[in-house]
Amino acid sequence: MIKTFDSTRCLLGEGAFWHPNIRQFFWFDIENKKLLTKVENKKKEWLFDYSPSACGWVDDQVLLIAFENNLSTFNIKTSELKNLISLEGDNIITRSNDGRADPWGGFWIGTMGKKAESQSGKIYRFFKGRIFELYSNMTITNSICFSPNKEYAFYTDTVNKKIMRVKLDNDGWPLKDSEIFIDLTKENLNPDGSVIDSSGCLWNAQWGASRVAKYSPEGKFLESIIFPASQVTCPAFGGDDLKTLFVTSASVDLLNSNQNDGVTFAIDLRISGQKEHQVIL
Repeated sequence: MIKTFDSTRCLLGEGAFWHPNIRQFFWFDIENKKLLTKVENKKKEWLFDYSPSACGWVDDQVLLIAFENNLSTFNIKTSELKNLISLEGDNIITRSNDGRADPWGGFWIGTMGKKAESQSGKIYRFFKGRIFELYSNMTITNSICFSPNKEYAFYTDTVNKKIMRVKLDNDGWPLKDSEIFIDLTKENLNPDGSVIDSSGCLWNAQWGASRVAKYSPEGKFLESIIFPASQVTCPAFGGDDLKTLFVTSASVDLLNSNQNDGVTFAIDLRISGQKEHQVIL
C-alpha cells in the first residue's frame, strides 16, 4: 500500500536518501534550494543559496551534499556548511543532478544544463579528496547506483532512454566500456533515479510514467509500482529493515498537476535494499 510520507509539494523532489546510522530519510527540492527531512514525524528543512541535488553520509552528523557548482559538507546538527571542492564552478549553465556514494567511499555525481542543454553534462567521481571526470557529452545524468557485489556501476542519460552498466576494478574505477543494461526506447520511457536492492535488482523511477519499475540483475523487467504522481524522480530503500521504498516526485512544468505531484511517498516491500555507503573524505 502506497502511503504519503510527506505532503510537501516539491517543485523538483530529488536525491532520496536514507541515512543508515541515524535511520533518517532526507530528500531535496532542487528548484526551491531545500534539503528536507523528518524527525519524529515532524518535517525539518534547510534553505540554501544554491540548488542541492544529492548527498551521501560522512558520519552521524555530516552529509556530503552536491550543490549547483560544488561539493560541500553540511552538519545537520549545527547547520555548518563547508565548501569542499568545485564542481564545474566555472560553468554557469550547469548544475549537479543525480549522485551516490560508491562501495569504496567515493562519490559519483552527475551534472546537467540548468535548462537541459544538450550534451552539457558529465559524470564525475570524487575520491580521496580529488574529483575525476568519468563520462561527458551527457544531457540529463541519472540512475547512478552500484551492484551489491561491487562488480558494476549503473547510470543513464535520461534523454537516450538507456540505462548503462560498466564493470569496475578493485578500486571502483570503470574497467571496460559501458554496455546497455536496460533499453527503454521501444516503451518510450524516461529513466530517472535508480537504486539497487540487496538481491541485485534495479528499481528505476520513470519520469512521466507515474511508476517505479523493477528489473532483474540481468536487466529483465519484473514488475512496476504505480504512484499517484505524474513525475516520480528518485527511489531509496530505508526504514529499520531497509524494506521501505521511499520515492520523491516533482510538480515542475505540469499544466494540470494534482495534489500528489511533488509529494514524497513510501511503500513497504518484501525485499530489502542495500545500506548506503559511507563517503570517506
